[in-house]
Amino acid sequence: MKDETARWLSFASENLEVAVLALEHGHLNACLQNAQQAVEKYLKALIVELGAELRRTHSIRELIGILAAKGAKVGLSEDEMDLMDAIYVPSKYPIYSALPYTDPDSEICNEAIRIGRKARNLVAEMLQVKDSR
Repeated sequence: MKDETARWLSFASENLEVAVLALEHGHLNACLQNAQQAVEKYLKALIVELGAELRRTHSIRELIGILAAKGAKVGLSEDEMDLMDAIYVPSKYPIYSALPYTDPDSEICNEAIRIGRKARNLVAEMLQVKDSR
């Protein structure tokens, strides 16, 4: 594994851990922001490892498209991508909500953390397959 890949993975793992801690302390926007960042960084780690173009984007859908173009199929659903893409800007600024029609709650935070863990597991599995070749 490339050193740069390992750094992306380390930062992603830290974001995911912080998302869990934020939820435990009732900091819902911080939870959502860190869960989204974890997914983004897990995907960017895989992009770096595969030697694909690393773009300055926060769009989970766009990152998955970059990976798909390299033949890497990351199994996040349309709904999962939509949710994570809906979180980025709204969770950073107080004039927005992470969801278009409601404020974030523990249920949506748990869903974002679940998606973060799923991304972590999918990327780890793909990296192991790549490393074994």
